[in-house]
Amino acid sequence: MRRMLELATTLANDQRIRFLVIGGVNTVVGYGLFAALDLYVFAGIPFGYLLSLALSYTIAITLAFILYRRFVFHVTGQIWTDLTRFVSVYLVSIGVNAVALPILIELFGLNSLIAQAIVLVCTTLISFFGHRKFSFRRASESQA
Repeated sequence: MRRMLELATTLANDQRIRFLVIGGVNTVVGYGLFAALDLYVFAGIPFGYLLSLALSYTIAITLAFILYRRFVFHVTGQIWTDLTRFVSVYLVSIGVNAVALPILIELFGLNSLIAQAIVLVCTTLISFFGHRKFSFRRASESQA
């Protein structure tokens, strides 16, 4: 039992594990919001799925920002700077996804689910290092 507790503590103290857990929670919440909005709020509206996507993305990125700041990177202050940087990291990830996905599907003939899984690994790494080294960076870290 003690070894299990030590392992749990070690995993909880690993920033990469916290990032994956919070990212997983955020993905489930974002997708759930998208599905609920698409099925119940914007159903029957032309291009309602785009409204669902925009609203669910806005809520999910806000939730991710709060959770990453608090539970993954443990930072305070500089909220507007962090938010601007945070969104810019997501814009890079979305850009990479929008370019890489069609290349993997159209040029390499991969199944769309496999292609997205590959891109997801890349964008997760971009997101982790981008948030760690850019979004939530502090002056004392860059001087160390």
